[in-house]
Amino acid sequence: MKKMLAIAMAMTMGLGLVACGGGNDASSSSASEPATEDSAQTEEGDAAEGSESDAAQGEAPEETPSAGAEYTVGICQLVQHDALDAATQGFKDALTEELGEAVAFDEQNAQNDSNTCSTIINGFVSSGVDLILANATPALQAAQAGTNEIPILGTSVTEYGVALGIDDFNGTVGGNISGTSDLAPLEEQAAMLQELFPDAKNVGLVYCTAEANSQYQVDTVQTALEGLGYTCTQYGFSDSNDLSSVVTTAADNNDVLYVPTDNTAASNTPIIDNVCRAKKVPVIAGEENICAGCGVATLSISYYDLGVGTGKMAAKILTGEANISEMPIEYAPQFTKKYNATICEDLGITISDDYVAIGE
Repeated sequence: MKKMLAIAMAMTMGLGLVACGGGNDASSSSASEPATEDSAQTEEGDAAEGSESDAAQGEAPEETPSAGAEYTVGICQLVQHDALDAATQGFKDALTEELGEAVAFDEQNAQNDSNTCSTIINGFVSSGVDLILANATPALQAAQAGTNEIPILGTSVTEYGVALGIDDFNGTVGGNISGTSDLAPLEEQAAMLQELFPDAKNVGLVYCTAEANSQYQVDTVQTALEGLGYTCTQYGFSDSNDLSSVVTTAADNNDVLYVPTDNTAASNTPIIDNVCRAKKVPVIAGEENICAGCGVATLSISYYDLGVGTGKMAAKILTGEANISEMPIEYAPQFTKKYNATICEDLGITISDDYVAIGE
């Protein structure tokens, strides 16, 4: 019993020593903490002072882009093809040249779906972008429906009155919309067809029925061609699924085909080329990208230059130099007669020297 009592007392003393040792550790730890807190507070104070100083330095000139103000521009492009890609790139290059790092881009592609255009635009509105670039007619229509406050610039849009349902369009949309047009001189394109194919009798006009501006173009060209003595027939396709069958019917019944500036056609030129080249039926195209894929000649604009013009308009709007409601639609400054050397050679078509080969 005494032995057990002695063991118990020894254990008690041992525990007391451990407790004292723990207390000493805690004491030394707590002694060092105040110095650490003071140091942290000093560092935080210095950081706060530095932050306040930086804020004070950057606050005054925030409105000027060169002083670090940032604008966010949402880009909604209908579909990926060379013409629209060039317009978007020209826009970004011009706006970056004007504003430098002060501008950021949220670039999205709708994969040729108008509903996706609406989704993209709604996202831009929700995030509060400073300006929207709507590249192609369905993108512009979605932007018009999505906001009447955020500035909207269209590009690669043929006729704004048709696209936006404006009767007696006078060249200025008003409100929060302006932009640039890719409208080529349609009567001159009709004259080009006559120049190259004076002996042709029947002309088929192939276009996507889902694109209002394509309808406008073929109607205008048809009037001009009929005035030159041609018999014209329109061939509309709803999407890429029926394009091949429609083009086949058109090629079987006409001497020459005309394809306007049309986004669905531009995205599917191999389909048109496979049909027309096999049947030896030439295509006059509304713009260079379509001509490069399936046409023999075009009177076309530079879509890159069109984008550059749109970017310069955007810079004026963002910096307050111009009021978008007062900005008229701008048009391409020049048009170039171009031809597809490969297809012309395959079809045995001789082109005069005033045409420029695509790619040169």
